[in-house]
Amino acid sequence: MQLSRAARIILVGAPGVGKGTQTERMLKRFPQLSSISSGDLLRENVRKRTPLGIQAESTMKRGDLIPDSTILRLILSELISHGWLTTDAPRTMTLNSASAAGATAESGDDDDAFITSSPLTSQKYNFSEDPNASFILDGFPRTAAQALQLDDLIPINLVVNITTPTAIILDRICNRWVHAPSGRVYNTTFNAPKEEGKDDITGEPLTRRADDDPDTWKNRLQKFEETSMPLLEHYDRKGVLWTVQGNSSDEISPKLFAEFGKTFGRNQT
Repeated sequence: MQLSRAARIILVGAPGVGKGTQTERMLKRFPQLSSISSGDLLRENVRKRTPLGIQAESTMKRGDLIPDSTILRLILSELISHGWLTTDAPRTMTLNSASAAGATAESGDDDDAFITSSPLTSQKYNFSEDPNASFILDGFPRTAAQALQLDDLIPINLVVNITTPTAIILDRICNRWVHAPSGRVYNTTFNAPKEEGKDDITGEPLTRRADDDPDTWKNRLQKFEETSMPLLEHYDRKGVLWTVQGNSSDEISPKLFAEFGKTFGRNQT
């Protein structure tokens, strides 16, 4: 299905609810959608030694958490690089910003240096409504405070709250086995390996993840509930929150496809 306008989406859901699965299916179903993962952006910038990556790597080496402002700058840089976000502000650089970028930035890196040094909230950004400027934002925001900061950059126009009963999530986790070298995941309930305890492709033994423990997951789910409620309330007030419930990804996907198509599809009424 072709989109009629830009879709800027966040999927919210408890650990183990299947956000990754839904993202993969959405990208296949709607080719104009892209995925923007804050974690992938961070790793890529560190690997490429960009000014933003150098700042983030220095923070991590000190054992500190990456600040929200850095993640926002990574997202901002990605959106600008695609042409989905623009600003009319003059691109002036301070001596400090130039020296921070000097060791690694080449002549084509002015945008990155500008983004690194410029205040985020003091500028007005123009966002594209072209259908090809559609994306699912993964990993950010996770809190209402982060959502407020993101609002200053670009408005999210659909937040999908995916809900699955806790008992079902815990059952998935307790029956999950992985092939560590490849990352292939099996579940003895609905996606069992052909031969018990062995990977379908290599025949190598499957293992359990260290944190696939019911008590560990109960704590993770409780923490998610505490932080997600203010986040969902924030987007509900903005009128962009939609909740879908199901016991499995196969049950949720058709509902998600239908809502997304109704909201952004070219043949919407």
